[in-house]
Amino acid sequence: MDIQLHYTKTGSGPALLLLHGNGEDSSYFTHQVKEFSRDFTVYAIDTRGHGRSPRGTAPFTLSQFAEDLAAFMDEQHLEQADILGFSDGGNIALLFALRYPARVRRLILNGANLNPKGVKSAVQLPVVLGYRIASLFRAPKARGNAEILGLMVNEPHIDPAELGTLTMPVLVIAGNRDMIKDSHTRLIAGSLLHSRLVILSGDHFIANKTPAAFNAAVRTFFSETADAVFTEGSV
Repeated sequence: MDIQLHYTKTGSGPALLLLHGNGEDSSYFTHQVKEFSRDFTVYAIDTRGHGRSPRGTAPFTLSQFAEDLAAFMDEQHLEQADILGFSDGGNIALLFALRYPARVRRLILNGANLNPKGVKSAVQLPVVLGYRIASLFRAPKARGNAEILGLMVNEPHIDPAELGTLTMPVLVIAGNRDMIKDSHTRLIAGSLLHSRLVILSGDHFIANKTPAAFNAAVRTFFSETADAVFTEGSV
């Protein structure tokens, strides 16, 4: 990897990786770090080009971010971990799980999507417009904005049939007023072999805005799947 990802490490116990959404940083998960560091070693990671992680020279794509995550786990000597991904972080987590299924104990997908059409048009159309405008300018800030928006405009592209290859327990969780279409969230859950679907009251940002309900749902999932065994040397 051409960069070092910025992260915070809190707590002790099995590894839990937190992956934030588009244009954000790991501070989004303030409430989750506080809650889950009681039982896990929580790694809250800034994605390449987000927060305090440098952009580097590698492609600015979700696929590259998944490879960055693999390199990060190697650096931390983590053979396996639970992964909680929000929005684009959920997409990264899903891409990672498809490439490295043995390295994922359990997966929590919050507000993830398989393709850009999974985002409601009221949200996606302004993003597309902003991307096109930012792409017209060569100033560093505009180019950076175009890269960020481009992730939503151009990615991901995951065939729902691929999800049937995943055998780890997965929690699919979203808000009932999420920017991801409800039918799309249900498609993701229905395409996985061992999934649990939870729809909470709220919008796309339920982990941050309604942390008590979100954390309770994740804790229930962890409790119900506690027999998922870590591989030797994973913590």
